[in-house]
Amino acid sequence: MSDITAFVAGLPKAEIHVHHVGSASPRIVADLANRHPDGAVPTDPQALVDYFTFRDFAHFIEVYLSVVDLVRTPDDVRLLTYEVARDMAKQNIRYAELTVTPYSSVHRGIDPVDFMAAIEDARIGAESELGVALRWCFDIPGEAGIPAAESTLELATRYRPDGLVSFGLGGPEIGVPRPQFKPYFERAVAEGLRSVPHAGESTGPETIWDSLRDLRAERIGHGTSAVADPRLLEHLAENEIALEVCPTSNLATRVVATIDEHPLRRMVDAGVTVTINSDDPPMFGTDLSSEYVIAAGLLDLDVFGVAELAKNAVTASFASAQVKKRLIGEIDDYTRRWHRENETAAHPAQ
Repeated sequence: MSDITAFVAGLPKAEIHVHHVGSASPRIVADLANRHPDGAVPTDPQALVDYFTFRDFAHFIEVYLSVVDLVRTPDDVRLLTYEVARDMAKQNIRYAELTVTPYSSVHRGIDPVDFMAAIEDARIGAESELGVALRWCFDIPGEAGIPAAESTLELATRYRPDGLVSFGLGGPEIGVPRPQFKPYFERAVAEGLRSVPHAGESTGPETIWDSLRDLRAERIGHGTSAVADPRLLEHLAENEIALEVCPTSNLATRVVATIDEHPLRRMVDAGVTVTINSDDPPMFGTDLSSEYVIAAGLLDLDVFGVAELAKNAVTASFASAQVKKRLIGEIDDYTRRWHRENETAAHPAQ
């Protein structure tokens, strides 16, 4: 194990771009598939490896929705949410803003009150029992259009759970123009929610501009194509609008051809704040720790550089000032201790 890999394994981390259903590990998906064997998803965890091999972004969406279809009852929701937090705890993830698509579950028949109770029960349990603080981003599934936007806004405002902090937009970007969702984001922001749409993942920089102008984006999900527009990079840097970067996801969905071609370094060189995230980790055969190791390689970082990258996620999060201070303190304490212990090992007293 390299020094960076070992360092990252114990590093306290925050994650701000990770999907609820997309975080279900093979064991969780297999459990749900066995509960609902009439679905298209394999019940064998090993078979899920092949099932989660994507031809392109459209195929990824198709597979993703087949897993969404397995979440049919409040108990399924609670199981999924708590077990995702359990997997996060194993990686020393202390805080996560989980992107949840309540429209998908309510549209499939789960009562909104029961849905909110299930995720909140899991959130409370995760924090007290696992040490993982979960917060929610309710996102519109873009492929479902305006009806989904109306429903998601109602769910976010009328049934607002205590852990809800932001309002997002996911799903495919091609054929789903961002400006049509302007009224819904305006109302969500007026209700105190923060704006975090996906943009510029499978489309060009104009989608990011649309999200900034029309959706009042405070962070951008992915933003991979931002590097094609120097003026956009300058705007993001000057206004401290962070990008939620997910390297392996971009490779798995064919947004980038190879990991070495990922634009992460160009983003950083332009002065843009970047955060490292896993998106839909089990589906992409990764986890947050692996993404940090990849990012460290792309950016040629030592442990101190990786720690600064970890603090970016905390700073760009919507955690309270108290939680941010605590998490940054944990990262700094861990990094100092790691450095001291490894210096001692490398240069023992004579």
